[in-house]
Amino acid sequence: MSLKSSTKTDVNTTELIIEINPTIFENAVEAAYQKQKKNISLPGFRKGKVSRKMAEKQYGEGVFYEDAVNSLIGPEIDAAVTENKIQLVDRPQVEVLSLDKEKGVEIKAVCITKPEIEISDYKGIKAAKIVKDITDEDVDDQLKSIRQRNARIVSVDDRAAQLNDEVILDFEGFFGDEPFEGGKGEDHPLKLGSGQFIPGFEEQIVGHNIGDEFDVNVKFPEEYQMEEYAGKDATFKCKLKSISYEELPELDDELVKDATEFDTLEEYKADIRKKLEENAVKQADLEFENSIMTSIIEKVDSPIPNCMYEKRIDALVHNFEQTLSEQGMSIDVYFQYTGMDMDSFRETNRERAVNEVKLRLALEKIAELEKFELSEDEINAGLEDVAAANKTTVEIIKRYIPMDDYKTDLLVHKAIDFVKENAVVDNTVATSTDAE
Repeated sequence: MSLKSSTKTDVNTTELIIEINPTIFENAVEAAYQKQKKNISLPGFRKGKVSRKMAEKQYGEGVFYEDAVNSLIGPEIDAAVTENKIQLVDRPQVEVLSLDKEKGVEIKAVCITKPEIEISDYKGIKAAKIVKDITDEDVDDQLKSIRQRNARIVSVDDRAAQLNDEVILDFEGFFGDEPFEGGKGEDHPLKLGSGQFIPGFEEQIVGHNIGDEFDVNVKFPEEYQMEEYAGKDATFKCKLKSISYEELPELDDELVKDATEFDTLEEYKADIRKKLEENAVKQADLEFENSIMTSIIEKVDSPIPNCMYEKRIDALVHNFEQTLSEQGMSIDVYFQYTGMDMDSFRETNRERAVNEVKLRLALEKIAELEKFELSEDEINAGLEDVAAANKTTVEIIKRYIPMDDYKTDLLVHKAIDFVKENAVVDNTVATSTDAE
């Protein structure tokens, strides 16, 4: 490989002209022939026994050129990129400028490179750190859960359904006289007042008794996720099959002793308050860090290749698809429920992707400016748990993960800690929660 020229043609764009000498090209052509030889057949020759010369005579001298060039492009560009010390953020656009058996090959590679970020004033960033005061009401809200967990379900057969009752019903939905898809259910459980069904549906069940058959008339919301149903009047033919309600136990020492590790209600309350206070401190710390990171993002105004944003969106979409898959749902089904498509879904992730890319680049630059280094102990510390989980050694794990990316991750975390340690607590600054 010979790097003929390297020219910065635009922001974050470098054009490389690479020459491949005739000997290397000839070796690649021979390798392409040897790879394809077993599949070549000509009249009078057994398959796999046709010489290169005969194949070129029959199909043209350049019959193996395309495969030869394709086999060279990757390694030759990698070598040129290394020699020129550039960092790619996307696959280069490659063009073969000339190809000659005697002169070799000349290719052009247009490379999108990692942007040079300029950032300053990252020390002394002001952000609020407000710890929420825990009130008796906050503790009482937590105490409700223990009553809910130990509630008793009581069946009702001597009165009509009321709000907050649990009912079982059959129903079928109609537009006019025609039933519609997805509008039918049998033995369907529903808590009246939960808002699970279309507005107005649950309230019309109130007042009916077990065994009643009745119509519920509703109108689908104008912004309903299934556009073909939006704004339509519908009738649901219903049959009420059972009514029950939750009976909550008294909140006292006996319940606490039965349901928790504590002996008295007061001990349990004290523990709840302690945990709420600890969580309030953690939440304040998180809000403090988020505000600082937002300030860092706002300081980035260097041009960034759009492909970096698109790749981050790709990753976010992939992660979301995996989460859906774990829940037994595909993204196509999700789109049906939400009325979205892939383009609109990607667009909803764009702002997040832009912020994450900017933040990552800024933190990498801060680590560079501060000349952070990693000790061997720091590098190994994060790998020891992975090695233990896989019943192997740290050295073996290092062979299977991209160590450069891993080290960059560690440096980014160092940069986060550095910026936080050098930030200034100022509770007059609005938090991101305030902005919302």
